[in-house]
Amino acid sequence: MPRQYFDQALRELRDQILTMGSYVAEELRLAMAALEALDEEAARQVYEMDRSVNDIRFAIEEECFTLIVTQQPAARDLRLVFAAANMIVDLERMGDQAKGIAKLIPHLKRHPNINRPPELRQLGALVHSLLNDALRAYAEGDTELSASIAQRDDEVDALYANIFTNIMFQLAQANDPEQVKAIYELLRAARELERFGDLVANVAERSIYMVTGKIPELRATSPISGRGR
Repeated sequence: MPRQYFDQALRELRDQILTMGSYVAEELRLAMAALEALDEEAARQVYEMDRSVNDIRFAIEEECFTLIVTQQPAARDLRLVFAAANMIVDLERMGDQAKGIAKLIPHLKRHPNINRPPELRQLGALVHSLLNDALRAYAEGDTELSASIAQRDDEVDALYANIFTNIMFQLAQANDPEQVKAIYELLRAARELERFGDLVANVAERSIYMVTGKIPELRATSPISGRGR
């Protein structure tokens, strides 16, 4: 395959990943809308979107495999392909976190009066924004933006800590076992969002690796170096 056609194949691979990322962003938006309104229809839409995300992931994996087997890419190109293959795993897992929130809706709907910490909505908006920025940084090869995203993981952790404290206080005051279970579901939703943020940071770090060939050390632990969360 002439170089220009291989470059085109890499661009198409990038575009597929960006499409997958946009699906994941929509999946999270639907999950947060479902949580806000306790809307089971929106929760069902999350499941449908997640199936699409999974389908795209496997299609991209097949494309990566084909490029490696048929083109015998040089070291830099091989790095791009392998990093892309890892990135789609992170994106698929983000979709799983969004689906995890959707799973909680039927139980929460039976207890609509339970206080939902406002930080939960803020955390959802933050990780959604970070994902969109990470996708833009990847599309543009913007390593500075990618670095800033990975470093903002502390903001995600701080919001999660506030939610955790709020929910622990509610649990301490609850007497009804069913109410306790419902409050705990809110903690699970917060944990899904916190993990979503970790995965966005992974994507940002992989984007830097694609451009520089170096493993960034932007957080206390690095998922690429094997010391991630």
